[in-house]
Amino acid sequence: MASPEHGDEQRPVPGRPLPDGEAFYTPGAGRLRATVERRSAVPLVWLHRQPRWLPPLALGALFIAGLMAPGLVGALCLLAVSVFFSWLAFLTWPTLDRQQRVPRVIMVVVVLVLTVARFLGF
Repeated sequence: MASPEHGDEQRPVPGRPLPDGEAFYTPGAGRLRATVERRSAVPLVWLHRQPRWLPPLALGALFIAGLMAPGLVGALCLLAVSVFFSWLAFLTWPTLDRQQRVPRVIMVVVVLVLTVARFLGF
């Protein structure tokens, strides 16, 4: 058996395999979407390779810390959660219908309202 040349060898990667599909990016996307999708590729693959329970646990911990921590610390935790939810909503938006978009918008708005309230000291 011949050895692979110039890094063509395939190494097993721990974690879950990537989903099936040929295109990682939205075809015909505008400049902003294409840039965000391109820069999001590595973080998304990294998140996908983590155990299924880790991202929800981390987000839940940040959300609870945001609600319980006083002042700026709580606001920054909630801001991190709202930025993460907004990022995921932006990436999935073209594939969603109206019934799937509404809960995502509500979730982002609620977390942003909580973030602003925490920044204002409530």
